[in-house]
Amino acid sequence: MVIANGENAAGGSGITIATAAELFESGIDIMTSGDHLWDQKEVSVLLQNEPRFIRPLNYPVGVIGHGSTIWRSEKLPPVAVLNLQGRTFMAPMENPFTLAQTEVEQLRKTTSIIFIDIHAEATSEKIALARMLDGQVSTVIGTHTHVQTADEQIFPGGTAFLTDAGFTGPHESVLGRDIAPVLQRFLLGTPQRFAVASERILLQGAVVEIDDATGRAIKIERVSEPIL
Repeated sequence: MVIANGENAAGGSGITIATAAELFESGIDIMTSGDHLWDQKEVSVLLQNEPRFIRPLNYPVGVIGHGSTIWRSEKLPPVAVLNLQGRTFMAPMENPFTLAQTEVEQLRKTTSIIFIDIHAEATSEKIALARMLDGQVSTVIGTHTHVQTADEQIFPGGTAFLTDAGFTGPHESVLGRDIAPVLQRFLLGTPQRFAVASERILLQGAVVEIDDATGRAIKIERVSEPIL
């Protein structure tokens, strides 16, 4: 199955209904999100009507959408996908650590194969969450920084981990944006329009092999491949 974080799919700012449909058609099975979730107003329609699109679990009670889902297929066992957002250097949220423990316990009643997207700024927060859940979930992969890390590993309990998956998009850039206006912002401190760059497109992420019976990760391989 294919899991992708789609929060910046609409020209680098949020996601639209049309963009989500295009991504699902391309082969993505479940999409997660993060702190740019609300950049497009129509995301509310997605959260209400598209069960394959989830938001961070640790929004307050009453926020539309779901923080986890169970993906089912005729050929594979059920896979649970859980989306969390960090709190260090980010907007205030409910505690992802305590909520993750409760949610994972519930998800394990249905399946032992559980994937977590922890959308966070601080590497320590991502690593700590994965260490806490080692042996309880199959995979913890971080998103948000747009910079792929080189620390893919399988923890002693059988949980595959990568601090950050990087991003699929233009890498002749500054985090996906045109270089010149970003430099002007740093040099002059004046407002600039950060257009999305267009060159050296890379597909980034990770491929994880999981034992169907135990939910333990067998192998994790970091991916960074040119596609244009």
